[in-house]
Amino acid sequence: MVPNEQKQTVRQTVSTMPTEVHTTAYTRADPGYGGGGTIGCGNKIICEAYCSVCGPLKTQDCYELLVHWCKYTFDLAMGSMNSTDWCSLEKVKSAYNNFTLCTETIADCLLLPWPNQLVEHMFVDIHTTYFQECPTEALRDPPPSIVLALVMTPICLIPVMVVLVVLKTKNGDRRS
Repeated sequence: MVPNEQKQTVRQTVSTMPTEVHTTAYTRADPGYGGGGTIGCGNKIICEAYCSVCGPLKTQDCYELLVHWCKYTFDLAMGSMNSTDWCSLEKVKSAYNNFTLCTETIADCLLLPWPNQLVEHMFVDIHTTYFQECPTEALRDPPPSIVLALVMTPICLIPVMVVLVVLKTKNGDRRS
């Protein structure tokens, strides 16, 4: 027996070789319910769970909901750290990578492009919230001896090249 709420979702699978992309389409019997339409679903194991959460939502609405969940888990991870640790890449990279993978996996499952405008906005928001106050290392000028060598080399080569060109054309030998 299937409850009435679950009868609106019909799963269709395509039987193909495992090397190809498999998609599962979730369609609703009532096209007016939640905006109607079809949600495409990728073939990763976790995609089934993400796509089932979508229910009556349109693909983009579902994606926004799930991406906000990714950001919520990122915010929890950052909140569990001391704010002085936010500028330490070693301490932040795990949470940052998890957020990136979360948004990318959900986009793959819902067959949406990644990166996209929503994710880019989220990353800007994250950087504004957590990393704006982080000190940056200023780039230093190279030592004067290196600068002198890099500047003088082409300056010395230019007259040598001019002399070679003049000597070649003066002799009348136009072959190289």
